[in-house]
Parts: sequence; C-alpha cells; structure tokens
Amino acid sequence: MLLELRVTGLGVIDEIAVVFGPGLTAVTGETGAGKTLVVGAIELLLGGRADPSIVRPGVDEAVIEGRFLDGDDEVLVRRVVPRHGRSRAYLDGSLATATALADLGSRLVDLHGQHAHQSLLAGSSQRAALDRFGGVDLGPLQDAAAALAAIDEELAGLGGDERARAREIDLLRYQVAELDAAAIEDPSEDDRLVAEAALLGDAEAHREAAGAALELIDGDGPASEALGAALGHLSDRTPFSDQADRLAALAAELADVAGGLRSVAETVDEDPVRLEAVGERRRLLAELRRKYGTDLEAVMDYHGEAARRLVGLLDHDARAAVLDAERVAAEVARVAAAGVVRDARRRAAPDLAARIEAHLRELAMPTASVDVSVGGEAGQDVALLLSANSGAPLLPLARVASGGELARAMLAVRRVLTASPPTQVFDEVDAGVGGEVAHAVGASLADLATGSQVLVVTHLAQVAAYAHSQVVVTKDDDGTVAVARVHLLDDAERVVELSRMLSGSPDSGTAREHVAELLAVAAAVRDA
Repeated sequence: MLLELRVTGLGVIDEIAVVFGPGLTAVTGETGAGKTLVVGAIELLLGGRADPSIVRPGVDEAVIEGRFLDGDDEVLVRRVVPRHGRSRAYLDGSLATATALADLGSRLVDLHGQHAHQSLLAGSSQRAALDRFGGVDLGPLQDAAAALAAIDEELAGLGGDERARAREIDLLRYQVAELDAAAIEDPSEDDRLVAEAALLGDAEAHREAAGAALELIDGDGPASEALGAALGHLSDRTPFSDQADRLAALAAELADVAGGLRSVAETVDEDPVRLEAVGERRRLLAELRRKYGTDLEAVMDYHGEAARRLVGLLDHDARAAVLDAERVAAEVARVAAAGVVRDARRRAAPDLAARIEAHLRELAMPTASVDVSVGGEAGQDVALLLSANSGAPLLPLARVASGGELARAMLAVRRVLTASPPTQVFDEVDAGVGGEVAHAVGASLADLATGSQVLVVTHLAQVAAYAHSQVVVTKDDDGTVAVARVHLLDDAERVVELSRMLSGSPDSGTAREHVAELLAVAAAVRDA
C-alpha cells in the first residue's frame, strides 16, 4: 500500500506531498494540470525508465520519495533523476538498483494504462492467475518432477560417460590398492613411529647414559652410599625420626629407579634394519598424507570413501539398470501428472475468459472477446488474449495498443482474480466512456478497492464520485513559470471539484445538486 508520495523538481511539479489512504482514491484536475506526472512519479519509484528531460527547468535534479506498507513493514523508496548523469535509487536510505525497485514494485503496485509495471502481462503471472482461479493442484506434478530429478541426479553421479567412468575406475583402483597396501589402522601411528625412530636412532648413547646413571645410584654407587650413611647417623635419633623415614623412602625409591634403568637399558638395542623400516614407513605415510589428507585420520576417511565409490562404479551397470527402470516409471508418472494439470487448466480457461468478458461488457467494451490459450505438455504456456472490437484479432494483452482498453481489460481481470499486488493504479481507464458506462467503471473500481488500495486518474465525475477520497491537481501559470499543486479535498471542496468536472461550472447550484445526487448514488452502490 502506498502511504505517502513526495515529489520535487519533476516537470511542472515544484514540490508536492500527498498522503494516501486505503480504498479508492480519485486523482482529478484539468487537462494538462499534471495528473499524469503523479502516475509517472509512482512509476519511477517502481524502477521505471528515468528520462532527464522530465527534470523541472531551473533545478539540478528531480527527487521522488514514496512510503509503502509491505506487510507489516514500512519501506522507504527514493529515486533521484539528475539533469545530467545516471539516476540513483535508494531503499530505506541505502543505495539500490532500479532492478531492485522493480522487484519490490512488482510485489506492491500494478500500474494500468501503459505497458509498464503490470505483473499480469507476464506469462508466468497469467499461468499462476489461471491456477488460482481454477484451483489447479500442482502438488502431484511437482512431486513427480522432483522424483524424476532425483533419479537423474543419481544417474549422473554414477558416471554416465563410459570413458570417463573407466578412467575414474582405473584411478580409484590404484588409490584403493595403494591405501590397502599401506594398511593404516591407527591415526596416531605417526606419533608412535617418531618416538620409535628417536629410540633406535640413538641406541648406543641411550645405553651409555643409563650405565652412567646406574654407576651413581646403584647399590654400590656414591648416591646410594651417601643415603645409607646419612640414614645410619639418624637412626634411633627420636628428634629426626620423620627425616629418617623420608631418607629410607628415598633409598627405596632410588633402588626402584635403578631397577627401571637396568630394565629399559636391556631393551635398547641397535637395530639398523628396524630403524630403516621405521624410516620407510614414515616416508610412506608422509606421501599418503600429501595425496589424500592433512593427517592419517583424513587419509583413512578418504580410503573408505574411495573404496565405496569404486564399488558403486563397478556395480554401475546393475544400479544403472535399476535406475533406468525407475526413471521410465517416474517419467510416466510425470507425464500423467502433467496431463492432469493441463486438463484442469483447459477446463478453467473458458470460465475465466467468460468472467472477464462479462466485466468488459460493463466497461464500454460490448464487442470485446477474451480467450485464455493453454498450450504445452502441462498447459504451462498460458496467455490472456483480447480482441477489443469486432473483427479484430485476438492478441496478447501486452500487444493491446490502446492504453484505455488495456486499463479496462486489466480492471476486468482484476475483478475476477483474487490475488494481486496491494496497490492498483489506473490511468486512462475511463477513456472514451461516459454516462452509465462511467458509473459501471466507477463501481468496478470501488469493488476492486474493497480488497486493494486503488488510485485512478480520471476526467469523469461519475467515476470520481465512487472514490473514498479525492486528490485534485491544479496548475498555476503566471506567464513565466507553471507550477502544479496537489491537494487532498475535504467534503465541501470535493463537491466543488465534481461540479467542475460535471458541468465546467464549479459554482453552479444545479451542478452541485447533481453532484450531491451523484455522490449519494455512488455511496449506495459502493457501500452496499
């Protein structure tokens, strides 16, 4: 919903600010006053093409700002069009692209009357509209397509190219054989080998160090003798009983350490063969880490994955045969589901066309004909076709030449369809109509406004009378410069403006009586 519009420096607009409400708002004013610029300003906020020629003479840039309600959130949109250079766009104060504005605008606003920013001109939107109208269930088709895609993905994963598969098998065979031969079972083997290499690489020095230590602490060594002598001095000396106990414990601990040294020293042997084997193993593991992972755990993981992949490839033919059979069945199911959707769309199309035609009859297009074409396997090629006059060919809506006819066609379509952007803007919708048809146009717009915010630019009092609020665009021209102004009318001012629109005489008592009657009739129809 468009909450507020501010414009400066755009054409005859110097500076305007308008607050819009819900329901139907009529934008009126004399021809040339600048009503179309209001629509053009909204179009610029929706990512429309920015032409520097629209910048007001005497200023450097035109600035258009809009405050929209998107769900529960307010969105601030700003577009700056300089006299020289490229335009700039902002969303909530941050720089954005015109494409981003267009994406936002496609959700929030539809402009009718020209061929810009009309979501229903896109084939995908027309297809979605037909599906909503006909209650077409797309679930089974989507499920069937997803099942088929999953099978195709698995087939591709098996290796569909025979030569590529043969190359991968050869590579995996080599890798798996290499890893099988390595027989890595412990991810910490590297650490154990480092410790063993350190032990074997300095065996003689290890034994010499153990012998030297034993000479000092063994039973006849100076350390043991010193401890024994000290213990002898303190034994039976009551004040030193605690210290004597500790010395006795030290002597026992020293004897235990000496025993351990002898035990370890006896296991330390020079073994050049084993040392070479440890070195070869470490070099092998380093090469495997270089190829398959940062550590042995990663290498072991790759080994398992490669073995499983190899089994899958070697079993390719059997698995491919199963998948091929499953694919045939899945394709049959998809085709059947597509046929159901196509038939549902074709059943709904004539009813949708008839409903739109009925509304066009009310909108001064008595000879218009509408067709909803449905083509393609699933009926996915949907197009709304319109013939505005007898003998005229049915053409897609995007090729309708008359802005007024297109706007009325869009109004008729929107009357039938339930889902649409929350704001609808109609320009030229009343072109070439009057009398009772104008009342029908106004009533249709008011009916549409029960579920959407609707803005209509109109010259007809019969249309404007159905609005919940009315905005008038006036232009002051002093012979030197022209300035457009926008004003939200109160009830009294609205009577004056509608009198001008109805008779050209805003002060005419008769016109005002007619306006009062017109407003009463419109309110009764609108609020019924």
